[in-house]
Amino acid sequence: MKVRMVMLGKTRRPELRALLDDYLARVRRFTPVEANELRQEAALERLKVEPTADWVLLDAGGREFDSAGFARWLGGQRDRGVREVVFLCGDAEGFPESWRKRARERLSLGRLTLSHELARVVLAEQIYRAFALLAGHPYPK
Repeated sequence: MKVRMVMLGKTRRPELRALLDDYLARVRRFTPVEANELRQEAALERLKVEPTADWVLLDAGGREFDSAGFARWLGGQRDRGVREVVFLCGDAEGFPESWRKRARERLSLGRLTLSHELARVVLAEQIYRAFALLAGHPYPK
């Protein structure tokens, strides 16, 4: 199963960029992962995404998981044969309506408000943690 993070806008802060890149490299130990930073929502249409991809929108009003529950959910996607999971991450202005319509799932990272750049890092870390848990890797302990 491929994991893709589609992010509107750039991750500009170098310390957050380094963390994001580090967690994406860690995820690659378990599964293919791709991160796309788009300047405008129209660029989403040009991405080559698996037609059966499961689209997940990061949204404060979305479904909340603890780390183990998120790992079970992601593992369930993989076990059901989902070929690609696409996480949609907005910018400081939020999400274009076209992204909201595309998403089958909505995921909340918690009740606290996070900057969009930090939310990306948190998501990447939780994806890594999920695959590490599924593989029995000692990282989550």
